Amino acid sequence: MALFDLPLEQLETYLPELPEPVDFDEFWAKTLAEQRAHELAARFEPVPNGLATIDTYDVTFHGYGGHPIRGWLQLPAARSGPLPAVVEYLGYGSGRGVPHEKRLWADAGYAHLVMDTRGQGAETPDPDPASGDVAAPGFLTRGILDPYRHFYRRLYTDAVRAVEVVRGHPAVDPGRVAVAGTSQGGGIALAAAGLVPDLAAVLPDVPFLCHFPRATTITDKPPYVEVSQYVKLHREHAGTVPRTLAYFDAASHARRASAPALFSVGLMDHICPPSTVYAAFNHYGALGAAGADKQIHPYPFNDHEGGGPTHEVVKLGWLAERLKTAA
Repeated sequence: MALFDLPLEQLETYLPELPEPVDFDEFWAKTLAEQRAHELAARFEPVPNGLATIDTYDVTFHGYGGHPIRGWLQLPAARSGPLPAVVEYLGYGSGRGVPHEKRLWADAGYAHLVMDTRGQGAETPDPDPASGDVAAPGFLTRGILDPYRHFYRRLYTDAVRAVEVVRGHPAVDPGRVAVAGTSQGGGIALAAAGLVPDLAAVLPDVPFLCHFPRATTITDKPPYVEVSQYVKLHREHAGTVPRTLAYFDAASHARRASAPALFSVGLMDHICPPSTVYAAFNHYGALGAAGADKQIHPYPFNDHEGGGPTHEVVKLGWLAERLKTAA
């Protein structure tokens, strides 16, 4: 890989116009209000995990449409008092896996909810209202002609409901909940940060789903290439596609966020190009009353792996400082 995007000094000031629909806020307010008519009905079933330091619970709750969403809740085995929590969203095509795959946050003393991704993991199906529509392989163009039928309307709603689930657990301090994720998970975390006004922190790593107009034209790597593949075949929808995606642009959601934020970016990332990440970072908190508490860590010679374990050390220290807990 090699540097292919803007130079770092230009990335640091890159503030593109975001083509937001005029009813962006109304769309999301209506979506969440409708979905809150469904009870969360959260269930936490203890499961053996073979670990001496972490207790694991198999989680099921009602997400978009009242559909059952799966997850894991990991708690430190030795705990006292309400815990700060991290809700983690997953990368493109990933499911929740098995409990011992993700234990960093519970090992550090947090309650950790790992949300399965509808239609992408092995355990949470996606009853798709757009299943009869034509789409490119993947998820970006599912329901692409109508934002009310788009895949990410359902997934972003699940993400908000996951925050509500963890806040309702007796082991969790509802005032100290952070959201996190890598790639698709980072984009979902930004959407959740824009849709949930009182989060304690957000940690998006190499976030996907940001600044669609540039992302879909600067890289030919999947998943963004799904959009160009669709429009290449369906030229008549070249105007409709960007209008639909604008409702799900994580950079627009980032403008509405107010929680402290820690981003990471790989400057050789051809999957989530650095300019799209900086678009979200530079716009982050723009609609707030005061300057946002935000940081970004660039990794100049890294691709989509970003900072990897090195950045995990940064995240542990940063989040401990924000949530006043020992890392």
